Amino acid sequence: QVQLVESGGGLVHAGGSLRLSCAASGSIFSIDAMGWYRQAPGKQRDLVATMATDGNTNYADFVKGRFTISRDNGKNTVHLQMNSLKPEDTAVYYCTAHMADYSDYERGVTNDYWGQGTQVTVSS
Repeated sequence: QVQLVESGGGLVHAGGSLRLSCAASGSIFSIDAMGWYRQAPGKQRDLVATMATDGNTNYADFVKGRFTISRDNGKNTVHLQMNSLKPEDTAVYYCTAHMADYSDYERGVTNDYWGQGTQVTVSS
């Protein structure tokens, strides 16, 4: 069994910064891409940023130039540095990882795993 645990959310004024972290743990066999999504009340869950194991990144247009994703493959962690935050960035932020635990590996599959989410609130 594997799990993703996020930390670092909170309340910040517009223009401020927050750093989200996510750690994957458990019986992990392999991890491919890791990333972040967000979901505001009444809206769909949107991609924020992802990073492959080779370091290639993908950002949503609405965060380019403000957010930076990074990861430590040795520690199975991914981070999201969020600068110049805006009230419209308010959402629950979810960590995700495309990975296989040992059971997945034995079945020859990989899965998308999700954290429980962390609230980010940006006040105007």
